[in-house]
Amino acid sequence: MKPSSPPRSGRPGSPPPGRGGKPGQRPEKHGQRPEKLRPDRTSPELGPDGTPQVMLLRRGSDRWLAGPPWIYRADLNGDPGLQGGEVVRVVDGRGWFLGKAFYSKLSKISLRWLTNDDVPVDADFFRQRLQSAESLRKLALPGETTYRLVHGEADGLPGLVVDRYGDYLSVQFLVPAMEQRKALIADLLEELFHPKGIVNRSDVSVRHLEGLTPEKGLLRGALPPGPVSFDEGLVRMRADLLEGQKTGAFLDQRENHVMAAQYAFGEALDCFSYVGGFALQLATRAKHVTAVEISDSASAQLRDNAQSNKLSNLEVVTANAFDFLRDAVDEGKRYDTIVIDPPSFAKNKDAIPAAVRGYKELNLRAFQLLRPGGILVTASCTYHVDEQAFEEMLASAAADAKRRVQIIERRGAGRDHPVLLNLRETRYLKCFVLRML
Repeated sequence: MKPSSPPRSGRPGSPPPGRGGKPGQRPEKHGQRPEKLRPDRTSPELGPDGTPQVMLLRRGSDRWLAGPPWIYRADLNGDPGLQGGEVVRVVDGRGWFLGKAFYSKLSKISLRWLTNDDVPVDADFFRQRLQSAESLRKLALPGETTYRLVHGEADGLPGLVVDRYGDYLSVQFLVPAMEQRKALIADLLEELFHPKGIVNRSDVSVRHLEGLTPEKGLLRGALPPGPVSFDEGLVRMRADLLEGQKTGAFLDQRENHVMAAQYAFGEALDCFSYVGGFALQLATRAKHVTAVEISDSASAQLRDNAQSNKLSNLEVVTANAFDFLRDAVDEGKRYDTIVIDPPSFAKNKDAIPAAVRGYKELNLRAFQLLRPGGILVTASCTYHVDEQAFEEMLASAAADAKRRVQIIERRGAGRDHPVLLNLRETRYLKCFVLRML
């Protein structure tokens, strides 16, 4: 997409000649004069192209230029007088153009980056971004037909998640701007990928923060006649696109599921099994697998998955994983391979201490249950607990368990879940492979 020519000198949106206006050059630093605060607007200010314009305070401009794709409400210079969901021009305190973004009225995140160029954000813009996202998956996962096609901000499409399950797409619209462009996105997905059906899985609580109601249902085409099937290594998996977790399955762990099979041996234990992403893989190599899952319906589906894959060495226990691990330690049980893959324990920063305590208890019990030479695959999808904090927790748990532990691998989400530099929220998944000495 070719950027449009910059406005003439002196026109709002472009630095005047000789004052840091060269392409790619950072504007001069703000002077010492106090920043002029603008009053809230009752109607939006329009830029040269008729697009609503939002001005940033100095700290907001500095944040934008540093690379993070989110600008918070406190970084705006006054309320722009918008309803939410608009594409806006972003300017600094001097009126110099910085880029374009989605605007949210209710969320603490007011602006979500779209582009640094002064270009139309239209159907061609979204078509190009979708094509770019698909080109990465073809490069990273050649021949694969099940993967995350769009990973929100990491693919330059904030508030949009698209997962592909063969001939079907499962989609989430998470911010007002994407919700308002739902029909356009569906049209482009049909044009580019020709799916048999597009399922709307926007039944997530994060939409409440944006003033949106969670929803799910068929968006285009037809629903699959039942759960869709796809391969993970040597295992055949199934996903219910309308009723399953997330968009149907935990695609971010697919590569880690397959990896776990390489380390599996002896007596294996998988906690928080859901429908068997890790447990089924362990069963292809281990002598016996105990899968612990608290949900009756998920346990039933896991048993069906084991049967359909002809894995008779897998036992499903419907129980609370914390209770199971505590009882197993008390009973003196031992395992050669253990997987701990719990749901997120912290939805906000206030919950971090409790989350770390929960992770420590789980991993402490796992260390106590592992035989020497045993393997622990342990994961966290809580982005508020970063990799350093997670590793420190593991070290503390190992010390309390009086165990010496090797780190074999540090992993994250699969290659179809790219991480955007300057946005650690896209690096939410941590997965460690550990070995007991």
